[in-house]
Amino acid sequence: MVCINNEGDKASLEVGKLHRVIPDEEAAAHGYIRVVDETGEDYGYTTARFFPLEVPQALVTALQITG
Repeated sequence: MVCINNEGDKASLEVGKLHRVIPDEEAAAHGYIRVVDETGEDYGYTTARFFPLEVPQALVTALQITG
């Protein structure tokens, strides 16, 4: 997901930055997604703050993204 709105969370979210998503069905049921933010921890944020972006497998491999 790419952050498109960091209002109120400028220290934790950077607009335009690609954030890793942690699957969380319960959060999704309430309109939230769990992402790893600038603190390096994962937190729930409203989906309206992010734009979904499919990352090509080659980039995932290059960045060594897991999870």
